[in-house]
Amino acid sequence: MPPEDPIAAEILRQTQARGAERSICPSEVARALAGGNGGPWRPLLGAVRATALRLAAEGRIEILRKGRPVPPEGVRGVIRLRTRSR
Repeated sequence: MPPEDPIAAEILRQTQARGAERSICPSEVARALAGGNGGPWRPLLGAVRATALRLAAEGRIEILRKGRPVPPEGVRGVIRLRTRSR
């Protein structure tokens, strides 16, 4: 199995650290990947979002819109991410 890509690894790390009751914003992942010191994080948002869609399709995380889980194919607008509730 190939090693996890850094974006997926950071999404999974942050969502697991936050727990199933709370969510994260994709920008938190982009900021962490950019170094968290004011570096250019906005260009990473598209890749973070695409990776989140893939992880949700694989059943590894949930994507929330207005506080409710949405299927990856129904995602649009502002989203949040959380670890998949069991």
